[in-house]
Amino acid sequence: MVTAATLTRKDFQSNQEVRWCPGCGDYAILATVQRFMPTLGLPKENICVISGIGCSSRFPYYMNTYGFHTIHGRAPAIATGVKVANPELSVWVVTGDGDALSIGAGHFLHALRRNVDLKILLFNNRIYGLTKGQYSPTSTVGTRSKSTPLGSIDSPLNPLHVSLGANASFVARTIDRDAKHLAEVLERAAQHKGTAVIEILQNCPVFNDAVWEPMVDKGVQDDTQIRLQHGKPIRFGKDGSKGLRLSPQTCSVEVVAVGEGGVPESELLVHDERSTGGLPHLLAGLEYPEFPIAIGVLRALERPVYETEVMRQIETAKGGKGPTSYRQLLEGGETWKV
Repeated sequence: MVTAATLTRKDFQSNQEVRWCPGCGDYAILATVQRFMPTLGLPKENICVISGIGCSSRFPYYMNTYGFHTIHGRAPAIATGVKVANPELSVWVVTGDGDALSIGAGHFLHALRRNVDLKILLFNNRIYGLTKGQYSPTSTVGTRSKSTPLGSIDSPLNPLHVSLGANASFVARTIDRDAKHLAEVLERAAQHKGTAVIEILQNCPVFNDAVWEPMVDKGVQDDTQIRLQHGKPIRFGKDGSKGLRLSPQTCSVEVVAVGEGGVPESELLVHDERSTGGLPHLLAGLEYPEFPIAIGVLRALERPVYETEVMRQIETAKGGKGPTSYRQLLEGGETWKV
């Protein structure tokens, strides 16, 4: 007899043929998620995967759990309804930079500000892949695509800046090809009560190949990545030879050498996941090649969870402290007859 405690990756693999382009980063993400799911210790029927539209949104077909392939940009709204209707479910939203930050931007923002207990995996390849290579809300200025043959002139959105601006209680970033780091971030997100946003830097080999190559190239990634650790000075480079500090002259962040011939570690910024100030925003905005890119958990705060508050209001109403029927609700307060 298979129990939640004995599930394996195979139990989470559906009988559907996985169909992405050869070399797509989605394969690596899917494999890591399938390996991770048994660690939740939940039966498969207590897990739900919901997606919108895009290459990433094929995910529910490939997960042997309950799932729902919804419509463009609306996955957070559908997922909110699922979670409120059955708060015991573990609800995962799979979306892309186009699905979440273009037509779905409104739904995305409101799920975050409400702090619904959803785990949102936002695949960011800086391009529209399913519709054959148009520029997306995260495409950099100058991106040449089928819809911008002379180069994009739009300023790109930063998914983590958007999430932090919407007061998301958990914000993190990881990379498709780093299975170990991805699994660690998934675990942190699963433990968090409230909306958890994970930006996954993901490669589209057909329409935006190698967009994140400096971050995954083992020869240079020591200098192109900052692996955040709560409570630790922010260091990177081989043997932690570099770090970040606030410039005493400009109060802006700068890269400095650490140790012999450089600054003491005491001058470096210290990462704080619980910061409600500007540090997470600063880290989210670091862009290569001027700076290394920060991966890991940028923010993890405790806030009231939306579906818990909804249930509390329902119990209040049942206790006679609020409207007990639709008629009482409609006729309560200021009403008049014509």
